[in-house]
Amino acid sequence: MTTRPEFEGELFQKGLAVRREVLGSTYVDKSVAGATNMTAPLQKLVTEWCWGEVWTRPGLDRRTRSFLNLAFLTALNRPNEVRLHVRGALNNGISREEIREVVLQAAIYCGVPAALDTMKVALEVFKEVDEGK
Repeated sequence: MTTRPEFEGELFQKGLAVRREVLGSTYVDKSVAGATNMTAPLQKLVTEWCWGEVWTRPGLDRRTRSFLNLAFLTALNRPNEVRLHVRGALNNGISREEIREVVLQAAIYCGVPAALDTMKVALEVFKEVDEGK
C-alpha cells in the first residue's frame, strides 16, 4: 500500500492497527488506499482520533466500546456505519444475541424505526459472515 505523507506518524499507525483489528484489514486498507486529496484529511482524522486516541484508551474494553457504538449509531440512524460496527462487534466477541439486545434497548430509547433499520443491517451482516464474505 502506498503511503501518503499525511498517513505517516505514530498516532496514525496506532489507530490503523486497531481499526484493522476491529473492522478487518480488507475494509480498512481499501478505505485508506482509496483516499483522495479530498478524503485523505478525513481518513487521517478518523484513524488518529477515533481509533488511535479513543479506541486505545484503557478506560473501556473493546467489547464495551462496540456496544456503545451500536447504540449510538442506531440512535443516529446511520445504517452504513452500523454495518461496519456490527462486524466489528462480532470481531470484538459480542454475540448475535447481545446485538439483538442492543437493538431492543435502542428501540425503546431511540425509536422503533431506527432499531428496525439496525436489525435489518445486522441480519445482512450475519448472512455475509455466514457465507464467508
